[in-house]
This record gives sequence, C-alpha cells and structure tokens, in this order.
Amino acid sequence: MTRLDRRAFLRTTAAAGAVTLAAPGIARAAGYPERNINVIIPTREGGGADRNFRAFAEVWKTKLGTDFEPGFFPGASGRVGYEVYMGKNEPDAYSLIFGNMGPEVLNWAMQAPESFSVEDYFYFGRVDVDPGCLFVGAESKLQTMDDIVAAGKERVLNVGTSRMAHPASIGLLALGEVTGAQFNLIPLSGGKNTVAGAVTGEVDFSVLTSGTVIAAGDAVKTLLVFGENRVGDGLDNAPSMNEVYGTDLPEMLSSRAFAIHKKAADDYPDRFQILQDSFKATFEDPALLDAYVELGGTPEYLSYGGVEECAAFMQAMLELGAKYKPLLTGA
Repeated sequence: MTRLDRRAFLRTTAAAGAVTLAAPGIARAAGYPERNINVIIPTREGGGADRNFRAFAEVWKTKLGTDFEPGFFPGASGRVGYEVYMGKNEPDAYSLIFGNMGPEVLNWAMQAPESFSVEDYFYFGRVDVDPGCLFVGAESKLQTMDDIVAAGKERVLNVGTSRMAHPASIGLLALGEVTGAQFNLIPLSGGKNTVAGAVTGEVDFSVLTSGTVIAAGDAVKTLLVFGENRVGDGLDNAPSMNEVYGTDLPEMLSSRAFAIHKKAADDYPDRFQILQDSFKATFEDPALLDAYVELGGTPEYLSYGGVEECAAFMQAMLELGAKYKPLLTGA
C-alpha cells in the first residue's frame, strides 16, 4: 500500500516532475484523449465521493490534457449509477465511474446486477482507504468496548449505520460473532444521520466510515477501528479490532476508486494504458495532497492502488458479503 505524506512528496519531487512532464506528451502522441471524459458518480453531489473526485480530477486533468465531466446518479445504494454507466455509456475509454468499492461491491453480494455482470467492469485506480470504526456519542453511558460488550450480552443494542450493506456493518457483525454481544443494525441513510443518531441517543452507538467521524470532532468518541488507525488521536487512539479480539478481518474500508468497462480496456488497450500511467503520475504530484486536504480529505487516507489492489479488495468484499448476507437482508 502506498500512502502519501509531505515528506514522501519531497523525497520524490524530482522523479515526479519527470513523469508529470512525460504523461501529457504520451497522451497527445497517441491522439487520446481528444475530448472530455465523462465520469459517473453513483452518489449525491457534495458527498465524500464527490469531494474526492474533484480533488483528484483537478490534478489528473493536467496529466491527461483534458477535463472530466461528472454526472451524479444517487439511488439504491449506488446501484442506479452503475446501471446507467453499464447500460448507457459507450465502452470507449471516454467514460469512467468513480465509486466507493466497499459498500457498492457489497451491493452485488446482496443482489447481483440484473443488466450486466460484475465481471463487465473493473476498478483500476484507488484514491483512498478510509476504515470503518465504532463510535459513541460523547455523552453516552457506553464509554469503553467493555461497556458495549457487557451491555450487548444483556440486551440487543441498536446500532446506527449509513446503509446496511456497508463494510462497517460487516465489522460490527464480526464483532458480535467474536464477543457474543447482540446488535441490531439500523440504516440511518448517510453519514451525517449516522453520527447524529449516536450523538442524540437515537441509537446506542454507530459504525461508519472514519473520515466522517473525524469531522464530527468532540461530539463523538471512537472506541474501535475495523482496520488500521492511521490518524492516532484523530480517532481517540482507538485500537483495531484485530488487535483487541485476535481476529483476522480484512480492513473494512470505504475506498473510492475509478472503474472502467472491461470491453473498453480490451478494445482500446493504448487508451487504458494512458489512463493508468496518468493516474499514477497524479499520485506523484505534490499538488494532489494539497487539493485533497483543501477539500476536507484526511491526508493519511490518500492511498494509491492499481488494478491488482482493487481486484483483491473487490474479491474480499464479495466473499464477506456472501458470508454475512443473511444478516444484511435489509440492504
């Protein structure tokens, strides 16, 4: 995994400059792209995916020598956007989709798409890794994991989640398995509502993507991370689930990434190579970190991933989704 910080940028400035200068030249020599690239975003405008897209596209367009035109298609936990992308957009490498691999791949584990196969597209460019976490409202009576486990053995605890088919939801279900605590997941439709549910006491506590929890500040207290705590006291120095309970759960991530029609990559390998090369060059440009932070991103979560990393994560989500499908039937 490649994570970026300012020191890393400084160490690679010279190499980055060489790649940055080369990438647009390669694109022009190949005659691609000759027009703007359309990007489907299967969530609402102004959300986390939108912010990450705008930060990345602001720098990526300087490598490709063209701009990106986003289209927002929220609905059915992301399914609508994928249906539009696969059904209406030409597989010519002038159309991409920018999705949240974790929850959106879990959708397919819950119910396979009707008009296309999950093998008909693939992710090739990961932008971030944002682990899920468990948190309580600052005024909650449940202030430790021991409190939560003890209470969960006495009664069923109501737990807020942004949507049922979410990596953080799977983290919670795995926690219930290993501790014997009883949890009832309640989808609260979006990160802001999920935070509010824990703060107001509407639910006993919540699980959610940690970037949104960090933004909530002192209103919440994080007790457990379903992956690596990359930000330390930004998440109240909460430990990982694997550390505390001896599990081997993969990181339960919200991980935004660009995907492309498989047919486009097969039919236009030169175009796809330019997309890959320029995507990597974007990560090697110090301007990316500045743009990402300016739009509210957590710098420790900015993380390059290519085809192999994305495929491995997608497969893990499909397998975990199949395992926990009976408990996520409200998705």
